Amino acid sequence: MIIVEKSGALTTIQDAGRFGFERFGVSPSGPMDNRSFTLANLLVGNPRQAAALEMTIIGPALRFTEPAVIAFTGANMAPALDGKPLPLYTAVAVPAGSMLRTGFAPDGCRSYLAVAGGFDVPEVMGSRATSIQNKIGGLKGRKLQNGDELKTRTPSLPLEKLAGKTLPQEHFWQERPAVLRVLLGPQEDEFTQGGVATFLNSIYQVGSDSNRMGYRLQGQVIEHRGDGNIISDGIVTGSVQVPTAGLPIVMLAERQTVGGYPKIATVISVDLPKIGQCRPGDQVRFQKVELEEAQKLYQAYQNELNQLEKKLQQPAPGPATCPAASVHSYSIRVGETLYQVTVQERK
Repeated sequence: MIIVEKSGALTTIQDAGRFGFERFGVSPSGPMDNRSFTLANLLVGNPRQAAALEMTIIGPALRFTEPAVIAFTGANMAPALDGKPLPLYTAVAVPAGSMLRTGFAPDGCRSYLAVAGGFDVPEVMGSRATSIQNKIGGLKGRKLQNGDELKTRTPSLPLEKLAGKTLPQEHFWQERPAVLRVLLGPQEDEFTQGGVATFLNSIYQVGSDSNRMGYRLQGQVIEHRGDGNIISDGIVTGSVQVPTAGLPIVMLAERQTVGGYPKIATVISVDLPKIGQCRPGDQVRFQKVELEEAQKLYQAYQNELNQLEKKLQQPAPGPATCPAASVHSYSIRVGETLYQVTVQERK
């Protein structure tokens, strides 16, 4: 069992998402950064869709009452196990009684913590994902609170065979402005040519009122042909709505399922992790691609995940535990880019 000593700013249990219920107004939910979420699960030998923790800006403090193997991916919240820095993108053995503390992410927005076996919460509509808007899934349909007790499922292999696996640490969210490739439509004809050009040639800033439902962007106003309203129709994750005020909203994990504002474009699947790692004040811009290119990018991404999964199914080089290694984390700024570097010296 894992005890939540401090819950962090917004920590929820997420799996790959809840699908097939949008006709009832139930959004998919799931991780905002599906890539980091998936890699965390693969590192600890879980299925890609297993339930893990999504942590936002400020992470939690967790006490482990039983041995476990965990992996921490995404933004660097400086995790420390019993006071010693924890290597990121590495499957680490956690002794019973250990305390995991995390802090503030100086760059990026979300981190993911997977535990071997995945978190054991009831399935609601076939998913364990927390939907805060719908108040279902996860732990009582809400973010974690101090004192919550989290159970885990049985790991795929003995823990000693899971620890030690590692992947290169990623920093894709440090691209600024974040370039989000989009397919135009389905209602780009609701905008003037100048409006579409504004959308594709402007830099927008993530607004402070953004959340898991959608990101409101600030910047140049996009010109409609009409009054900016349509008969309500379906919305997908990544849809870019433009209300009558002319400022875009990117619909994300807990989006509504229908809407009455025209959608100028849709962010392609492989770029959703980029905006999922954006925080208020970060900049984004949009780049048009064609459907065939989007499909090729998606297939290449799936092939990459398949290869990583196959690689991680190989025996680990040796158990990795926090006390058995000297680990140091550094923040290094080169020009406008901040790099998080972890150096681990194995003993």
